[in-house]
Amino acid sequence: MALMTKEEYIESLRKLKTKVYMFGELVENPVDHPIIRPSINSVAMTYDLAHNPEYQDLMTATSNLTGEKVNRFCHLHQSTDDLVKKVKMQRMLGQKTGACFQRCVGMDAFNAIYSTTFEIDKEHGTKYHENFLKYMKEVQEKDWTVDGAMTDPKGDRSLSPSKQEDPDLFVHVVERREDGIVIRGAKAHQTGSINSHEHLIMPTIAMGPDDKDYAVSFAVPTDADGIFMIYGRQSCDTRKMEENASMDLGNSEFGGQEALVVFDDVFVPNDRIFLNGETEFAGMMVERFAGYHRQSYGGCKVGVGDVLIGAAALASEYNGVPKASHIKDKLIEMMHLNETLYSCGIACSAEGFKTEAGNYQIDLLLANVCKQNVTRFPYEITRLAEDIAGGLMVTMPSEKDFNSPVVGDICKKYFKGASNIPTMERMKVLRLIENLTLGTAAVGYRTESLHGAGSPQAQRVMIWRQGNLEFKKDLAKKIAKVNI
Repeated sequence: MALMTKEEYIESLRKLKTKVYMFGELVENPVDHPIIRPSINSVAMTYDLAHNPEYQDLMTATSNLTGEKVNRFCHLHQSTDDLVKKVKMQRMLGQKTGACFQRCVGMDAFNAIYSTTFEIDKEHGTKYHENFLKYMKEVQEKDWTVDGAMTDPKGDRSLSPSKQEDPDLFVHVVERREDGIVIRGAKAHQTGSINSHEHLIMPTIAMGPDDKDYAVSFAVPTDADGIFMIYGRQSCDTRKMEENASMDLGNSEFGGQEALVVFDDVFVPNDRIFLNGETEFAGMMVERFAGYHRQSYGGCKVGVGDVLIGAAALASEYNGVPKASHIKDKLIEMMHLNETLYSCGIACSAEGFKTEAGNYQIDLLLANVCKQNVTRFPYEITRLAEDIAGGLMVTMPSEKDFNSPVVGDICKKYFKGASNIPTMERMKVLRLIENLTLGTAAVGYRTESLHGAGSPQAQRVMIWRQGNLEFKKDLAKKIAKVNI
């Protein structure tokens, strides 16, 4: 198969027996559910563009494992050029969807686990890397979407996994058998989990000797026995269930999604285990995945930022003030902040290096600087967009009011902006800004910019660790001729 089409991808989801709960009820048909389907459309774009000659260079790569053409989301980075193309691909997809396209976490997990398993095997004589090579060949051949799952519920943050009152608050091994292991626990905030064929699990923090049962990495099918999901609520989500909903959605075709993924005594066979008790390597896997995923935000968030900046510029035109100096200054600032994020994503990629396993790792310091900026700049970009849009963005009547035979003409009369712009066109742009800053795309832009790939403090810890302060002190001492 190698490269699925978007139609084949959607059909492949129908063949899964994915178990999803929403609003307390089991969803009978997740693929066609109006709340879920926009997020599936976003993933489908990653398949569709891989077949478009215009985007072949960004969307596909040659596998180092098989020599075949594969979707870049299934690729193991073989150069700094691959790392740069990854960021460019993510920006482009953000521009096309205005939302989260959900395959980044799997791609970042592939590359982190590939290099980490190589080093575990070197130290312990295990066969995790061999297991993972076999798994990756299957992923590439079948062009799977894989949910890279790291974040545990965590419980009491002051306690290690093994010291929690409830042991299930971190994913852990509850039984070791001759043919595999049995897993219990949950992964929270899982991007694209419902839209994935597989789940690739990693530990969520560095661990000590007492946490052996929690130092585990493995892969399981999305519809494996014992797995179910609870869909994450988003602001304005039920608008998608309204009859003939269109304008009020802002972004009617695309969206993101998150879920709690529960593992209720799930069996994992030996050949799908990539870490099983080697606690000293849990931190390495976490650090490498986090680095790759923090690099990702220099692409995907920038692409969505491009859409928001464009919408703000349109809003200024439709409001009749495109030439106002303060509007121009705000748009300049939005572009400056967005391109700064992109610069960080490109920089940490260009400064990447080859791992012992042979794939390429980004510069960890610059990747964490990139994500630290992402925890701040989208908030300012959002503030400026909301400033330009005006209060009508959050006070306008519904689409049904605009289409009403009774009050529709009144709405169109009193909410008109520039005389050459139809009222409904103005309203569409304001709803898009609402969607990007407050609504169902917020999980893929504003709030997710803060918490995705680790909270702001997580990046600051890594910046402190990677910043090489002693080297900088030595530089100052030499220039100042300090002798101590």
